[in-house]
Amino acid sequence: MFTGLVEGLGRVRELRRESTGALLVLSPPFPLEELAVGESVAINGACLTVTRIRPEAFEVMVSPETLSRTTLGELRRGDPVNLERALRFGDRLGGHLVTGHVDGVGRVVERRETGEFFFLCIEAPEEVARYLVEKGSVAVDGVSLTVNRVQGRVFELAIIPHTARLTTLGLRRPGDRVNLEADLLAKYVEKFLHPYRERGLSLQFLQEKGFF
Repeated sequence: MFTGLVEGLGRVRELRRESTGALLVLSPPFPLEELAVGESVAINGACLTVTRIRPEAFEVMVSPETLSRTTLGELRRGDPVNLERALRFGDRLGGHLVTGHVDGVGRVVERRETGEFFFLCIEAPEEVARYLVEKGSVAVDGVSLTVNRVQGRVFELAIIPHTARLTTLGLRRPGDRVNLEADLLAKYVEKFLHPYRERGLSLQFLQEKGFF
């Protein structure tokens, strides 16, 4: 489990395709002695397991499923990536609960500069867009962000200078693809309501009966 608060930018040292997926080698912004084989690291929002630690980098294996559902397969040597180690019990939850299980890939359709801030508009696939609500949470390349507004499948984000400096979002331009993870709580709410909707019960009826 993660918070969507990126610890810093790592660098791709190598991405080697293999018959069973890919080997990804990364240089992290934090000391390698703080990492252990077997622990989880979110890489551009995708939770992967550290399989080996080198003198100046660490390795993770990327499964075919992850390659098909994320942008990790598009990485090249030297590319920056957002890195976050797993949440520990007792840590502050400054962002929102992020699983590191990417739901789909979105596409940046607009970048609008406004003083020190800039705005990104991203078109989400339907499997993510259904969970987007104004002032709700979303993880974009592993970064916890608040949705400003939603229009159809396009949602808008405000990026502050701090986030732009410390994550890959400062580099994003129209046409770029980004990993998206919808709010976990929204998924559970939908799961809970699904059988009632199948029976034709309205949200108003459920509210009147005290379900929420």
